[in-house]
Amino acid sequence: MAVSSTKVKIGVVGVGHLGFHHVRVLSQLADAELVGIFDIDRKRAEEVASVWNTVPYKDLDSLLNDVDAISCVVTTENHYQVGRRVLEAGKHLFLEKPMARTLQEAEDLIKLAKSKGVKFQIGHIERFNPAVLAIMDIVNSPQFIESHRLSPYSARSLDTDVVLDLMIHDIDLTILYMGKEPVKIEGAGVQVLSDKVDVANARLEFDKGEIANLTASRVYIGKKRKIRIFQKDAYISIDFVTREVEVFRKISDAILPFFPHVDKELEPLKLELKSFVDAIKFDRRPPVTGEDGYKALKVAIKVVEEIEKRLELAGFSYESL
Repeated sequence: MAVSSTKVKIGVVGVGHLGFHHVRVLSQLADAELVGIFDIDRKRAEEVASVWNTVPYKDLDSLLNDVDAISCVVTTENHYQVGRRVLEAGKHLFLEKPMARTLQEAEDLIKLAKSKGVKFQIGHIERFNPAVLAIMDIVNSPQFIESHRLSPYSARSLDTDVVLDLMIHDIDLTILYMGKEPVKIEGAGVQVLSDKVDVANARLEFDKGEIANLTASRVYIGKKRKIRIFQKDAYISIDFVTREVEVFRKISDAILPFFPHVDKELEPLKLELKSFVDAIKFDRRPPVTGEDGYKALKVAIKVVEEIEKRLELAGFSYESL
């Protein structure tokens, strides 16, 4: 269902740290009209609205009445509640990752979006990292993937564990690169600074023996986010932070380096939200569908379950963490 107007009328729900940037980007997109914003923190909404010259709505229903679409950037625990209200109103929905707390919630949102005939996109922003875009035509049937996503402690992310907060990005990319879901999932993790798992490792095995080894931590000084891809006759390394890509290929008896062009000036969030607006305006399939978000969530939840089992065997009660 495309919109008939020149611009897609859109609103933002949840204007905390990340939501602020959604407002910033949407206020600048040529094909989007930022109608207004809503946040349960009225003062915060008014502050953000004054910065970006938009309207702070007093309630969600009023905002829904005035828009074609919503960008939902609330806390994970509220994704389902808010997302469902948006979809029930027949509005297109961009929903940040992880798309829901449970697979049942995710399934419900996907079915509702289909029944309403609206676009439903999940916010897996690393797909729009310029370094990731630069190697999409190079990755071909990986045999081994290794990732490290390490970040400093932040109180903003403590409503969920490190798997659903950070690792899910690399889970999504691994499924994308492999072109399929894993058949075996192992996980281990520990609590360090919060009441949830702060450091985690996952081992994903695929049907032809391919392996992915993913590590995520929010107990780190600085920021390190890298993924390494090994495939026949090639090694690919991506640094998500510096947006640098290295490719080494075996040609005859020599190992030759190749450095794909990366437009480091591109902003992933702007590319991501533009893709959502374009999907609505031109009636296209969103580049990251609800089904894509569901696949990543399913693996992430399984990793968490495996971590719970290990902690219980070690004598810890996960519920008390």
